Amino acid sequence: MNTSASNEKIKLTHYSHGLGCGCKIRPQYLEKILEGLPVSDDPDLLVGTGSKDDAAVYRINEHQAIVQTVDFFTPIVDDPYDFGAIAATNAISDIYAMGGKPLFALNIVAFPSKKLPASILDQILKGASDKAAEAGISIVGGHSIDDEEPKFGMTVTGIINPTRILKNNNAKVGDVLILTKPIGTGIISTAIRQEIATPESMEEAVGWMKTLNRDAAEILEQFPVNTCTDVTGFGLLGHLSEITIGSGVNAEIYYSKVPFMNSIKIFAEAGAVSGGTKGNYEYYSAWVEWDEKLDQIERYMLSDAQTSGGLLAAIPEDYSEKLLAALKNKGVHSASVIGKIVSSGNGKIITRK
Repeated sequence: MNTSASNEKIKLTHYSHGLGCGCKIRPQYLEKILEGLPVSDDPDLLVGTGSKDDAAVYRINEHQAIVQTVDFFTPIVDDPYDFGAIAATNAISDIYAMGGKPLFALNIVAFPSKKLPASILDQILKGASDKAAEAGISIVGGHSIDDEEPKFGMTVTGIINPTRILKNNNAKVGDVLILTKPIGTGIISTAIRQEIATPESMEEAVGWMKTLNRDAAEILEQFPVNTCTDVTGFGLLGHLSEITIGSGVNAEIYYSKVPFMNSIKIFAEAGAVSGGTKGNYEYYSAWVEWDEKLDQIERYMLSDAQTSGGLLAAIPEDYSEKLLAALKNKGVHSASVIGKIVSSGNGKIITRK
């Protein structure tokens, strides 16, 4: 069981109960637990548990702050190298979403050493190492445990200017919403596990999940972005609701403008909708005004639990065309205006077909 030939037959997704960020604890359960935890009153803690942001930010001095995040999950794909690369891309993304620059990372490893050969773990770590190198950071250590199912991720530390933090609760009325990657990784990864995905769809999803948000973040830094987050396990509508609720605004989102990966509607209609996606739909629908023209599959698509998704940014409309042009010029070709902040309010999201 330690030959490369046998490694090729191992399907990592068959060793876990969930897929990638789709295995997050459901938001309705998690919120009840977090409500009972104390909130720090340290004045140098600029972003902490008091908000639902992507990373913590701690001020060192007037010009520097540390930004730190942690993210890990079960396999989203069968190939161990790709799994490691995707997990690393996903973890580093939180630093970009805050407007920070990643500095270094530590690995988090849970691995069933009695079930899987060490060569599988070697490939997971190799994928993560290569992706970290692409991001220009080093992996300087980590921690491992023996577990019944494989899990991998990172804690990533970065640096940020305390006056230029991109929080997820500062959207303004009149802002447009720009998404930098297409939606669909949850549905396609479920289709992969159900063995109904096509090679083309697998290649597309893996390619997007392995694409760093670095280029998009570098462009956003040049514009007056009011708020930003990355789209992961709680889906597009879940992460948008964190923006709208935190900012005290209502938003419109246009289904026809949202970039989707190829064939995801076909896979969703075939039953490739994860429990995480259904949980997102059930929970976040409390804040969503659904367009009656959207069928159930289309609603699931907007709720799809993403792994290593794109950045979702709110920016004054006057800058949107220049920002889109700059993103596309940088190679972020799927960047699209998908909605708008329409009014002050309690966080409602109005969907339009």
